[in-house]
Amino acid sequence: MKIVVVGGTETYREIAIEQMLATVEEAMSQVIDWWGDLPAPMKEAIEQFRGQLGTAIDSVEFVRRALDRRVYEADVGRGLA
Repeated sequence: MKIVVVGGTETYREIAIEQMLATVEEAMSQVIDWWGDLPAPMKEAIEQFRGQLGTAIDSVEFVRRALDRRVYEADVGRGLA
């Protein structure tokens, strides 16, 4: 898949979502053996999946940032307050 960056405004998150959605759309086309425009219910499912992907990526980023935080000896045992 070729990614064209217009104006350099795309984030890694947006690029990842677009690549995953293109893979899903291609798989759906193969399943129904149709290479034209997908039926409306499939398009709706892809859009719903777009939102779920964004949420999943955001939560991974949140966890990654939390795991990258330094924990100082005085903070051990206090939790993440």
